[in-house]
Amino acid sequence: MFMRIKLENASALSKSIDLISELVAEVKIKINEFGLSITAIDPANVAMVSLKVPKKSFSEFDVGSETLGVNLDSLKRILKRSGGQLVLEKKENLLYIQMDDRIKRNFVLSLIEIESEDKEIPNLEYSSRVELKSSDLIDSIEDCIVVADACSFTIKEGKFSIEAKGLNSARSEFSSDEANINAEDCKARYSLEYLQKFIKASKLAEKTVLNFADDHPLKMDVRTEHMEISYILAPRVETED
Repeated sequence: MFMRIKLENASALSKSIDLISELVAEVKIKINEFGLSITAIDPANVAMVSLKVPKKSFSEFDVGSETLGVNLDSLKRILKRSGGQLVLEKKENLLYIQMDDRIKRNFVLSLIEIESEDKEIPNLEYSSRVELKSSDLIDSIEDCIVVADACSFTIKEGKFSIEAKGLNSARSEFSSDEANINAEDCKARYSLEYLQKFIKASKLAEKTVLNFADDHPLKMDVRTEHMEISYILAPRVETED
């Protein structure tokens, strides 16, 4: 089946593929009437990532339904060469990638067989939703990384805090003046190694949305005009000293 899709500006897709490649090495890219999507779980089964690029983001979209198995490192290196228009065409077991930013450049990527089951982001129940400036979240996580390897997300009396404790500690607190907090009192701990990777996505948008609950997986959503990237992260359920 013939497939041809075109993006006027490849940078959002290039950055998204770069982010996903920090968690997984190979993915299935699904392209159907809704657009382009990727859902993958990291090898440790701790984190999940989902990318959605809706059909309306493409200037050309000629496809029935396709699943492309790709090595992300190879795709990432190619997409980093792009600056302008990007055309993807599938012919047999090859993905033809054409870039047009003054001169036309062409790459051919071999598609691979991926045996993993199809995955979807689970529908989880959350008691807390916090929407805050991405820059504030990035600063808070980076503060925590200086002192520990995990941090707590806490809602108490309508305030949201991000805190890490080791020998030293770091804490950021947000009231309803600094963040949109729709939440019940709760607390959950998460790995900073993963959060450090996730917040790179926050740099793509002004706001980031966090959904969590007591000792519950975190769901983090970043939306731009052209795409949506979501992460799920298992909690660290360990006792604090």
